[in-house]
Amino acid sequence: MEPVLTPFVGEPNAQTLDFALQHRGYEGLRKALGMTPAEIIDAVKKSGLRGRGGAGFPTGMKWGFVPKDSPKPKYLCVNADESEPGTFKDHVLMERNPHLFLEGCVIACRAIGAKVCYIYVRGEFYHLQHVLETELRRAYDAGFVGANILDSGEQIDIYIHRGAGAYEAGEETALIESLEGKRAQPRLKPPFPAVVGLYGCPTVVNNVETICNVPLILDRGAEWYAAIGPEKNTGPKLYCVSGHVKRPGVYETDMSVTLRQLIYDYAGGISGDRELKAVIPGGSSTNVLPADKIDVQASFDGLVQAGSMLGSAGIIVMDETTSMVWVAKNLLHFYEHESCGKCTPCREGTDWLHKILSKIERGEGELRDLDLLFSVADNIGGKTLCPFGDAVVPPVVSTLQHFREEYEAHVRTGRPALAPWRAQEELIGAH
Repeated sequence: MEPVLTPFVGEPNAQTLDFALQHRGYEGLRKALGMTPAEIIDAVKKSGLRGRGGAGFPTGMKWGFVPKDSPKPKYLCVNADESEPGTFKDHVLMERNPHLFLEGCVIACRAIGAKVCYIYVRGEFYHLQHVLETELRRAYDAGFVGANILDSGEQIDIYIHRGAGAYEAGEETALIESLEGKRAQPRLKPPFPAVVGLYGCPTVVNNVETICNVPLILDRGAEWYAAIGPEKNTGPKLYCVSGHVKRPGVYETDMSVTLRQLIYDYAGGISGDRELKAVIPGGSSTNVLPADKIDVQASFDGLVQAGSMLGSAGIIVMDETTSMVWVAKNLLHFYEHESCGKCTPCREGTDWLHKILSKIERGEGELRDLDLLFSVADNIGGKTLCPFGDAVVPPVVSTLQHFREEYEAHVRTGRPALAPWRAQEELIGAH
């Protein structure tokens, strides 16, 4: 597939406005200014664009939830707080193709009737903020953002806000709380942000990759976009492939691609030519799939049918040397640290799970601990205000379901199960 989100990544000065204008930059905006907001939303609906942040909700439908007759200001908030383990695609878009991103922000604002867009950037992305601020100033100077955009009479302003660095801030209501100057903790829904969001006003929260697709739809047409990829999983998609592969990186293709193709064709196969053991297909919050499940379409619907999720498309590859107990413990350490603490099941449950997994890994586990892991996980998932609690469960439950014998061996022997090539060697490390 022809790359359209990342066609010039790696080329010198690809992030500049001059470079963007040489490659159809802001053509989508020019067309959007000649359309009504309803026509823009209709084009996005026809394209089939689904949100790239994790849930895969139809973007045009989400925009349509904003009440048109509300006297309150409307806002667009862009979630640039990318921080899930294994996920690093939005980072590439903001750094290497910022004008596609800024153009998408302006078009989305026009579609929902917003005059202000806030880009919520992860706290650790210092250099990204510099790139975005520099190119945003150039976009203002050239008349693509600000007052009277391209002599259309439209005024839309964009502000860049850098968060403090919290995974929870990636949840839409927690992001809104943080923008309002409060702790990044989730709100009870309903009401949903489309009706009561930032400062109590109608608000749309979109992910960076989602927004970057919008100018392409306006410039090339909804029909062109809908023809890319399988039905109901349309458009270009960025995949982050990391872990035990020869060429880790961000790869752009459509969603007809399989996990096997991404691992072996795009990322060069398993490093050291070892055997594949397991894959996390959509960031750390999605179910682990064993090696015999990778001949599956890496799409929203394909991965659900396989028992997992596309999520943020952060594909983490693990070879035969990997201890799945260590994987679960390592990820639970992340979730224990990042829990915002508002909901008891999440705050106490993540800590409890991490302690049980640490106990097993230290060689002090008991077989009844495995059932206890299931029980604690069951009392977290679906019992918290935001999806954070649901994200905690997959690393534990899916590794237990697919690799229970490895957990049991770890409990019996007090150490990780060893890969065949390593079984004769003296145990040195943890995995």
